[in-house]
Amino acid sequence: MTGSEALVRFLRSLEARDLSRETIRSYESTVTAYLDWLATHDADWRSPGRATLRAYLADLSEGHARTSVAQRLAALRAFHRYCARSGLAPGDPWGAVATPRLPRRLPKVLEVEQVEALLAVIDEDLAAVAAGTSRTSRHDPELARAIALRDRALVETAYAAGLRISELAAADLASLDLRRGELRVMGKGRKERIGLLGRPAREALTGYLDEARPVLDARRDPLARDPVEVFLNHRGGPLGVRGLRMRLDRLRRLAGLPEGVSPHTLRHSFATHLLEGGADLRVVQELLGHESLATTQVYTHVSPAHLRDAYRQAHPRARVT
Repeated sequence: MTGSEALVRFLRSLEARDLSRETIRSYESTVTAYLDWLATHDADWRSPGRATLRAYLADLSEGHARTSVAQRLAALRAFHRYCARSGLAPGDPWGAVATPRLPRRLPKVLEVEQVEALLAVIDEDLAAVAAGTSRTSRHDPELARAIALRDRALVETAYAAGLRISELAAADLASLDLRRGELRVMGKGRKERIGLLGRPAREALTGYLDEARPVLDARRDPLARDPVEVFLNHRGGPLGVRGLRMRLDRLRRLAGLPEGVSPHTLRHSFATHLLEGGADLRVVQELLGHESLATTQVYTHVSPAHLRDAYRQAHPRARVT
């Protein structure tokens, strides 16, 4: 069997696992480039030698960042493991090759006050609409108010449920139960989980659904389908991932938060604040939809403020003045 034929079977196995199309495309391009490289170096794809793999790793490292190299190596290992399990190759040749490890970086996390600063920007938007001083409100105050109410529901929902941005964009009305404070979402690997919504998120969603969403929906093309998604854009269509990023980045800038704060930062903050509040690690794992507890453990770091407070309270010399 050729490497290309093995790749086709590998990709079919990924499809059977219901991985996203983006992930499958990434694996396909990575393994295709790898097989082409082996072919130009007259190496057997089933059992390339250690020296060959080291040469490939050196070439790969020259043109890509370390994170990109790590992602590509993960795809190649998955390909070789599949081939070994399926009897297409004798084993995983990368298992004998030392590969660079990425430094473990702590995720960016907002303080509670910074989350409140995002929401304060929306309060200012609503006040400007009421006063008729915002540029949008002068032309269409009803639309300006609807967008502000939607943005508040966005931030509150993302932070309350720890959603990925793709999950937030895909959230649909049928999966939302405000009475129970629950939102069912489809996460990675097509795995469904329930996101929980506290009182502020439920109130923000109620206000948005009652007052704002009908305004946005009324602006859609009459020939377009009825949107089932919770969050709509100013044209009445679903608010996609790009639109979500743009709205949250606007709030970040106006709130004076640093560059690099992204929608995923709200998810990191959700997990960190739960753990700092005493939540069990496995509960947080379930709420985040992580398959492995090791993935959730990155959030068990303690913030510098908590370290200082614990030090001052516990160390006998910390209180000496």
